[in-house]
Amino acid sequence: MESKRTISRRHFLKYLGAGAASLAAAYTGLTAFSRKADASPQNVNAYEQLPETFNPTLHTAADADELLLAGGFSYHVLAAYGDTINKSGDTFGFNSSYTSFFPLPGSGSEALLWVNHESVQYSWMSDRSQPIVWELQKQMLYEQGGSFLHLRKDALGSWKLVPDSALALRITGLTPIELTGPVRGTKAVNGATLIQGTFANRGGAQTLWNTQLTCENRFESTCRDTGLPLSHYGWVIEIDPFDASKKPVKHTALGRFHHGSAAMSLNADNQVVVYMGEDSPDGFIYKYISSGKWAAGDVNAQILADGSLYAADLTQGSWIELSVENVRNQLNRLTYQVPEALYKSREQLLEQFQSQSDVLAFANEAALIVGATPCDRPVELTIHPSNKALFIACTRNDKRGNLHGHILRLKEGSGSSFEFETFLAGGRQSGFSSPGSLAFDKNGNLWVGSDIPADKLNSGAWAEFKNNGMYLVHPSGEARRTKQYASAPAEAAIGGLAFSGNQDTVFMAVNHPGASGAGTDKPTSKWQRRQGEMQPRSAVVAITGTL
Repeated sequence: MESKRTISRRHFLKYLGAGAASLAAAYTGLTAFSRKADASPQNVNAYEQLPETFNPTLHTAADADELLLAGGFSYHVLAAYGDTINKSGDTFGFNSSYTSFFPLPGSGSEALLWVNHESVQYSWMSDRSQPIVWELQKQMLYEQGGSFLHLRKDALGSWKLVPDSALALRITGLTPIELTGPVRGTKAVNGATLIQGTFANRGGAQTLWNTQLTCENRFESTCRDTGLPLSHYGWVIEIDPFDASKKPVKHTALGRFHHGSAAMSLNADNQVVVYMGEDSPDGFIYKYISSGKWAAGDVNAQILADGSLYAADLTQGSWIELSVENVRNQLNRLTYQVPEALYKSREQLLEQFQSQSDVLAFANEAALIVGATPCDRPVELTIHPSNKALFIACTRNDKRGNLHGHILRLKEGSGSSFEFETFLAGGRQSGFSSPGSLAFDKNGNLWVGSDIPADKLNSGAWAEFKNNGMYLVHPSGEARRTKQYASAPAEAAIGGLAFSGNQDTVFMAVNHPGASGAGTDKPTSKWQRRQGEMQPRSAVVAITGTL
């Protein structure tokens, strides 16, 4: 829903920076570990400057088939499914789920915006009772992956798409990609060193050296329909936004599983640390630590090719290394009971895990064997910009009665130890359900996007939350003070927040509007339709505004 109010960059910067110092101070300690958070009137007043509700005319959650924003804010669509993005005629992919902003070197008015394309809507394309022909397989692969959009500020200072750019780029399920790390060329990937494409891309992270990581999530259905080997997918891919001549690479040292997202940092020894979440019921939290050290200015993707992978044991508060020695030692213990969830015998597992490449290619099974803690879909991770605490969105797990999910907060300790707590639980007390995306702006404000499935929205335990939304969480994590700033169109999820360099613009993905009606003659959303077409389209938008 577009506002006609005058857009003011100065006021929007003031909004994002309101109480920045006090907000960051309030985040400094984990509440369970430090009970001395600053509760001065200055802190409270800074937060209270922000609007109470996302839409002053509604004062409640919404179920409208519109993208609604907080009063005084407006959006425009940068690109939607099928839009041309470059001079080669490439088109924007399907189901946008994550964004990442890269200013062009030396420019304050041009940038690249990476956008993940998570999936395709098969019902748009085919009768699933019929064999899937090669032309349709190519389309399925092309619609996924990601897009680098070229953006340029117009005369009014608004970011707009450059549709005939020579810089914009598509990475798809047809793009050649190199394998790096311990699994390259091994039996676990059928001896492959170069593979075809990436798809099922959900989340990601920027690297310290200004490249893009994108995470492969639920890849099985595309593999099945295209005949591609499962072991080639489920990895983390690195792409250089500023050098199209470089092949993207899949970093096998980071493990293979249903990657939800990633977050990168440095430890005290200047080793690169990559935290990762597994988007599965009973998924695990992972951490990679590079063998080598990184220094500012280094541009060396090989630092992600050699390191150690760990999984979190929340019971003991420690990271367990996923090494072939640890896996085989556990399997060889006389008293060890193989988890029923593996559906394999001890003998079968000993045959399966014979090398480190086997452990990395089946990281989920390895984590379960060594005793890591299953979580309720730990899909998205982000790191606080000042105190480096790790925040993890566990979306939900109906089978364990966790209908509304929660957000964990983890603080590293000495050696392999850590402490964690439930920072905020979803549900009636917090005003949102099913956290599916997290993002910090540079001032330490935590933004949370909900991801209630389309078939559960506006019904049952989720009825009161209406459509999915975007929320701002109070620095203390106090549930009742969560504020809603956006409401998604019908059946859509919104997330993938990214901020322009000076934070005068927020970029946001609108994923799968009208999901349940897609491909039918009764579409369930009309948002972002093309003229003369029935079906809605996923998109990425730019948000600006005034208080």
